[in-house]
Amino acid sequence: MTSEVCQYFIVIKKPASPAGINLGYIGYSYGNLKSGYQSHYKKHSVFFLTSSKHISCDLDVGTVKDLSAQEASLLLALPDDGERLKWFKEKKALQNAGALTVGASVTVKEDGRLLRGIICSIGPKDSPKYPISATYFGVELQGTDQGKATNDGWLSTMRNFSSKRNCVYVPFSEVWAVGPESPLPSELEQQLESDELNPGDRVTYFVNDECRHGMVVDVLEEAGQHIVKISTDMDEFGNRGGEVRVPLDRVAKGEVPAEPQRIEVDTAPEDMAAAPHESLVVNSLVEVTVATGNLHGIIRWMGKLPDRKEIFVGLELEEDNGTSDGTFKQVRYFTCPNKRALFIKLSSCHPDSRFQSSSSNFREKIPKLEDRDDMASSSGKLDIAVPVSTEQVDELLIGRMKGIQGHCNSCYMDAALFSLFSCSPVLDPLLFKEPTPKNASVQRMLLHDIVNPLRSKGFVEGCHIMRLRQQLQKLGCSHSFTFDEKDPEEFLIVIMQQILALDPLLKLSVGGKMQESYCYQIFLDQNHSLVLPTVQQLLEHSFHTAELKLAEVPSCLILQMPRFGKKFKMFDKIIPSLELDITDLITEGPQQCILCGDLALEECTDCFKDSLFGPTGFKVFCRDCSTKVHSHPLRKSHKPARLDIPIEYRNHKNPRGLTRDKLQLFAVLCIETSHYVSFVKHGPNSSDWIFFDSMADRHGESDGYNIPEVKACPEVGTYLEMSPAELATQVPRDMKGEAKRLFCDAYMYLYQSTSMCLYR
Repeated sequence: MTSEVCQYFIVIKKPASPAGINLGYIGYSYGNLKSGYQSHYKKHSVFFLTSSKHISCDLDVGTVKDLSAQEASLLLALPDDGERLKWFKEKKALQNAGALTVGASVTVKEDGRLLRGIICSIGPKDSPKYPISATYFGVELQGTDQGKATNDGWLSTMRNFSSKRNCVYVPFSEVWAVGPESPLPSELEQQLESDELNPGDRVTYFVNDECRHGMVVDVLEEAGQHIVKISTDMDEFGNRGGEVRVPLDRVAKGEVPAEPQRIEVDTAPEDMAAAPHESLVVNSLVEVTVATGNLHGIIRWMGKLPDRKEIFVGLELEEDNGTSDGTFKQVRYFTCPNKRALFIKLSSCHPDSRFQSSSSNFREKIPKLEDRDDMASSSGKLDIAVPVSTEQVDELLIGRMKGIQGHCNSCYMDAALFSLFSCSPVLDPLLFKEPTPKNASVQRMLLHDIVNPLRSKGFVEGCHIMRLRQQLQKLGCSHSFTFDEKDPEEFLIVIMQQILALDPLLKLSVGGKMQESYCYQIFLDQNHSLVLPTVQQLLEHSFHTAELKLAEVPSCLILQMPRFGKKFKMFDKIIPSLELDITDLITEGPQQCILCGDLALEECTDCFKDSLFGPTGFKVFCRDCSTKVHSHPLRKSHKPARLDIPIEYRNHKNPRGLTRDKLQLFAVLCIETSHYVSFVKHGPNSSDWIFFDSMADRHGESDGYNIPEVKACPEVGTYLEMSPAELATQVPRDMKGEAKRLFCDAYMYLYQSTSMCLYR
């Protein structure tokens, strides 16, 4: 039996019996319920679609109204009986809904907002039910409303939508065709009128006939009444930063002046400091006080909004406390993640107090990103402070509020910059490179806001790191540089390659072909036998597995340790190699026979893992030693290869006096639970180690700031002097100071050539 032979109805008056039948119930019966449409329905088996009960009863004709199958299915989608009865009386709305088709442009109400879209589905949200199912409208959002859906259209078992986070699924009462023939209901027109008040507007409100001021947080509808949520300047108890809810008719936009107040000051008006907001510009870090505390963000836009006299700013907030994705009244002013944008009067903003030094105040001017010419010296050249020497470390770097202040997932950048620039000049060429219009601002920021303060004062405020992140984001390197966690190598490659176009640090020879890179990720053969490896062993095994050679000695070698992501390590401990001997890793140049010390002419990759020849080093031999070694029955199958020795070295009379090419370790980046820290080797002694954490402590909570710290850690030298057998017995949790993190959590090793860095 199909729905066409069913008679549908809605209860409009509560029947005398049976009990439990509510107004707005929708039901059906088979065949014609009425007896000539006279005084009552015949006794039939009646099933109510909006009730779980199967009721057999007599119904008075005056208690019900007939419904078509289409009307019944539309009303069934409404959430309760009262709503169904209300909308049953809106005949025009039912007719308009019945005329809607797939592809029609509509306005949809979702989560209290009016959004624009196109109907892409009309039908039940679940598998069709017998004899009739509720009809819902699937609307795919369009234009500036794309991505604003709070559901993704994947309700229950329905699978009508392909674009997640861009669809809404609503009953007919929440959707209207676009055009004069389908006007919005009167209550929504009132809602649009209330949109004249927006979050951030300064308002005057009246409580017990007393005039007060505050800032709009939100405009809500509660029990059919429009309510304005206001963050108060001062409540009835004299407290600041409270929150009240006031009926819309008790709120006036702007500040209605109360009785004039006399303000006595000791300073003449012309000598008074400027208001805190007067120093703010686009890209300034700011905070706004609301009832729940302080909101922090970055000014992304500044100017005048339609019908507004004061200067407004568009903030990108650190958390999802905003109202849009950068649009205001359907006009886009900037772009950010949804619910991160807040438009507010400039006068309501203050510089972010978390990045104000103890001796400064809110009136300290924050310079513009694009106007930093004052950073250059009087000669027009960029001056640079020298790296911190071993003698200066205790005075300049050791202590709390030292190093680089972390903020908002910046630890990867803080640790990398501190490691590279605090005590080493190896990448100073980045700061001297002839700038282009694209990279000039980044280079100036690196030099004058970060490297110079770090080396001369021992401290860099977090706001300078944030400005660098903003600029990188502005240049299109990544849309999430200001708030997402990233890896140090990603940041370094962006700076060195994409922005400053530094020549690659690493030139590799692979099968006679040249490859270039800025970092090297160590990979190992699955059959390796390493248990407690040194960095020297890891590098050699990786080069052996990949059949790589160095085309030249690098000035800086950045090595990423073998890991599976940030959490899974291949080794419980890695022993730092204070020196990397890369002589045997270079594709050209003289090498010494590992047995007799004469000039090596052959290399055997098959002998590499032979424990007889020692745990490290490629296995290279002079011709005589190679013949003797490979005369052994176990090595007769080996295939030694000739080394590429330049002619000028082939007759070298004193190969034992050849200088070996070595790199010195100067920093290590470590990671534990997604937080990066660093160790820096600042001097020649085994105890010359410091440890840096940009977020070692915190002052305050959401409105506080991070406290960076640099600590001396001479204990590292003690462990490095141990033999591998002794280190293997060390229990990580019992290791002194911060040494455990160096040996167990190493992520990236930084080596330098003290000779080559002078030329590059």
